[in-house]
Amino acid sequence: MRRRSPRFFKRHDSYKCPPVEGARRDELALFQRHAGLKFKNQELLNLAFSHRSYANESNGSVDNNERLEFLGDSVLGLAVAEYLHESLPDRPEGDLAKIKSFVVSETSLSGIARGIRLDNFVLVGKGEEYSGGRAKKAILADALEAIIGAYYLDSGWREARRFVLEYLVPEINKVLENRHQKDYKTLLQEFAQKEYRTYPKYVLDKKTGPDHERVFWMVVEVAGKKFGPGKGTNKKQAEQAAASLAYQALRGS
Repeated sequence: MRRRSPRFFKRHDSYKCPPVEGARRDELALFQRHAGLKFKNQELLNLAFSHRSYANESNGSVDNNERLEFLGDSVLGLAVAEYLHESLPDRPEGDLAKIKSFVVSETSLSGIARGIRLDNFVLVGKGEEYSGGRAKKAILADALEAIIGAYYLDSGWREARRFVLEYLVPEINKVLENRHQKDYKTLLQEFAQKEYRTYPKYVLDKKTGPDHERVFWMVVEVAGKKFGPGKGTNKKQAEQAAASLAYQALRGS
């Protein structure tokens, strides 16, 4: 069945898009050539790059990309779910859900975003620029979802699905071949619930380094045993590192 965008989705005049002028027009053209996109409405694409911090500094003259991100998340999820359903007919629902969770994760999406140089084009406020916001996984993953949402509005389901699968099928194959980056916090939680009927507990062990180069060290406790510390440039990374140590040790034992 051919899907078409609802007619009211074609109206973009309710959005306050960042202007596309001069050098910015050339930048967006470069991005589209590199990413394999062809937008009819360049301002809609520009809006997909508009982070909240940038919109906040515009004094209300520009919207942020969060509504497009909301839409893009659903388009992304449907395209991946449909592909998995059709290409893996013998896999149970639980397996399909796990594969999908890996490939639409923040880590996976931010990696794709870096691969298409999205970080060079995202619009962030001065504070985010100063703090390295262009490199943040959350900002990159959210912007990619916003671009997917914008492309769906601009060119319809077929083109949006093509774009999603072009970049997500390789990620799906990584999972099937066990070459993907593991979410050790989720793996550890599932293992702890199954084997010990408990949940992992994460505790900050220490923080080192200056404010602009802070390193966090986390310890995780499972069933009375402590593992770590794992380190990272933020607490989430440190928790993943500690979870990796614990999971591998517990599985090995």
